[in-house]
Amino acid sequence: MGLGSTDQKNKIKMGLGILLPFSKNHSSSPFLYFPWRPLSLSLSRSTMNLIKSTGHEATSSNPNGEGKRQTIDLQNGSEVVFIPRFLSFEESWKWFHYLNKEIPWTRPIIRVFGRSCVQPRDTCYIASSGLPELGYSGYQPHAYSWDDFPPLTDILEAVHKTFPGSSFNSLLLNRYKDGNDSVGWHADDEKLYGSTPEIVSVSFGCDREFLLRKKPRKIPQVQTNKRVEGEPPIKRLKKNNQSDQHSFTLKHGSILLMRGYTQRDWVHSVPKRAKAEATRINLTFRRVL
Repeated sequence: MGLGSTDQKNKIKMGLGILLPFSKNHSSSPFLYFPWRPLSLSLSRSTMNLIKSTGHEATSSNPNGEGKRQTIDLQNGSEVVFIPRFLSFEESWKWFHYLNKEIPWTRPIIRVFGRSCVQPRDTCYIASSGLPELGYSGYQPHAYSWDDFPPLTDILEAVHKTFPGSSFNSLLLNRYKDGNDSVGWHADDEKLYGSTPEIVSVSFGCDREFLLRKKPRKIPQVQTNKRVEGEPPIKRLKKNNQSDQHSFTLKHGSILLMRGYTQRDWVHSVPKRAKAEATRINLTFRRVL
């Protein structure tokens, strides 16, 4: 298959295929051609069947071992579980296109440090009926029903199968259009999630860095400035303790779980990155009590 093939170029122009780099030792071309057929913008019966094909089989590890589960013990009852390949590459793209086109995204006005500003990412909220309303940074999103987007129950079921014993009933979706979109340091420690919530994040599209940092330890205020003779002064904690911060690259089709006291003792963020030029969509599953 030659890279300069007229037929191949026409297919690429029509959006029917993608080129992926292959081994330099490949005799005929340094690229491989993969046919691609994007989802219809309307949810026809065939589209629904296509979406449903991203079910449980996608949770298995691929032959390259990218789906291997990584468990990070953060100490003191906090833990993170990361699976780089939760869904296959192709199935993840089907989900990306469905979510990008079918979800009613909004970019709300929020309040940060007493000031109103536009949230630097798009969002949508889905929850089971009868749950307490969600609110953050002065914003209360409209709660859509799972019945409004039936395919999402398939991925919810796959998440439950991956983490036995979990029972999520709400979903916060975020869309980062490029590297300028972000979410600052925060913890999902709202009371409606309880004291030890499980929070699952599924990512589609552009790779983004996910940072986890331990909350600073509160030091009791000294009641007096006097110090006993010969007593060493109190030393500040090192800010860059390697065990107090972690970084994950959330790839296309990956899944990450935070549980235990992670929200009590840690904060997390998705910072701005100039090199992130494409869109990332994130699904965050939680259980509202």
